[in-house]
Amino acid sequence: MQPKNPLTDLNIRSVLVSPLRPICDLRVLEHFIREAQDSEVIMRGCRGGCGAMKSYFVPLTSVDFAFWEHIDVSHDAVEVQTGLSLLVQALSTAMKAVSNSRLASALDNNISNIHSLSQILHSLDLQVYTQSQEVSSLPELLQVQSSFLRGKVRLLLSAAPACQRQNS
Repeated sequence: MQPKNPLTDLNIRSVLVSPLRPICDLRVLEHFIREAQDSEVIMRGCRGGCGAMKSYFVPLTSVDFAFWEHIDVSHDAVEVQTGLSLLVQALSTAMKAVSNSRLASALDNNISNIHSLSQILHSLDLQVYTQSQEVSSLPELLQVQSSFLRGKVRLLLSAAPACQRQNS
């Protein structure tokens, strides 16, 4: 009688587990939020505003949770996509005006992060939604960016059907 090989006696089943899509993994968004907040810290360390003293159009960050939960995800996506576009425009304008290279690099990184988020959402191919507000300084712009990512972007990604299917 041949000795038994424990490996051949095991009933091994190969299970394919697909990892969460990076955007469905809210840790990616958390990383982007931390980097946006780092930009705020760098900005606070600048004397004289680092040369970026102007006003910017940014998305509204307030969320009516009762309304948000009852509207279609596609409407949420339109609002978030448009908000991200406004942030890119404002951050790009600010980046051209800042005199501090560390802050300029942080703004460039924020723009790259927002482009990454936008590429994911772009596949929804929705119309532009134009609710915005004007802020009068780069510190306010950076605060709006962090708030927008923590609020509306996080809510959208948490409720996105593609992310829900993967979490079930």
